[in-house]
Amino acid sequence: MSNFGFTISKARIIDYDANDRSIAEYIAEHEPSFRVCIECGCCSATCTTGNFTRFSLRELQIFLKRGENELVRDNIGKCMLCGKCILVCPRGVNTRNVVTLAREAFNKKVKNAV
Repeated sequence: MSNFGFTISKARIIDYDANDRSIAEYIAEHEPSFRVCIECGCCSATCTTGNFTRFSLRELQIFLKRGENELVRDNIGKCMLCGKCILVCPRGVNTRNVVTLAREAFNKKVKNAV
């Protein structure tokens, strides 16, 4: 068999029904402004942590809403809670509280699993 230097990529299909959206639901219940986020990216553009690491609050919020929590769990601790994102958000999303609630939800999930 000939090798032409490329491979077939794995299909990127999101199964929303199979994903765990409990973290997003917990956040939305305690911080209603989470629902009005339009993922514009203003928060990520001003993020101090995002300037020095591969951290994107916009990306994390998208993944939370999709129920893809693995990447969020790994990166949510990078946020320094400086609050710059809140100042530039055109929809008034309290992103600092969203991050705090996400951390809290992941900690509760770990404690309940043990």
